[in-house]
Amino acid sequence: MKKKTKLWLLTGIVAVAVLGGGGYALMNDYVGNNVEIESVIPSGSPSASTDTAASPAASAAAPSDGAATAVTGEQLNGKWAIADSSNVYFSVTTSKETVNFVDKAVSGDWTVNVDDPSQTTATGVIDMTAIDSGNSQRDDHVKSADFFDAGQFPQATFTAGSFEGLPSEWTEGTAYDFTMKGTLNVRGTDKDVTFASKAVYQKGQLLLSGTTTVTFDDFGMKNPHSVVLSTENDVVVRLELVLDKS
Repeated sequence: MKKKTKLWLLTGIVAVAVLGGGGYALMNDYVGNNVEIESVIPSGSPSASTDTAASPAASAAAPSDGAATAVTGEQLNGKWAIADSSNVYFSVTTSKETVNFVDKAVSGDWTVNVDDPSQTTATGVIDMTAIDSGNSQRDDHVKSADFFDAGQFPQATFTAGSFEGLPSEWTEGTAYDFTMKGTLNVRGTDKDVTFASKAVYQKGQLLLSGTTTVTFDDFGMKNPHSVVLSTENDVVVRLELVLDKS
């Protein structure tokens, strides 16, 4: 592996050797996790499979008269845009811990049709120059040609091809499981992926959380394994999207 590939790791090692305990804190900042994943779907949201009569969470989400609020097709169907509060996460697991990278520069458009899911479409664009792990030197490293090569490929894209499991009838605040299949393009390379997803309609917004797993090899990247840390080959991609009706 090239020397520059190991630069941020070697700097941390030197810091530990020279600075002792203070160096350990610096080393942890270099190789440790500084980003916590935040789900857009509120904790305690009842699932579509939840027995609402027995679930305290579902009961709390329902109106005081005990009746759930139905969401109409008019509310759901149509064009939606990815809001600024959306995030995409990339996670890799090392011999130390799982390290998360967040990208807040996400945009895209969805067309929803719950009456005919084959007419539902989605596209998304991720600005790869905005990746953030809480350490600027590590971020510069993953944006380099060794990994995401954000200089040559500043954008990653996702285009959905199918949606399986979306119901035709929705209840406000209820999470619905579905599968979203499509193509993820990173570094100019396409990869077919499947996102295990949940969606909630709440207060006029669609909230979507979905995860898929790819590998470094899928996009022509080398595993950043080193003498300091071993790294699993899997990269978990997680969408945390807020959609506004447009």
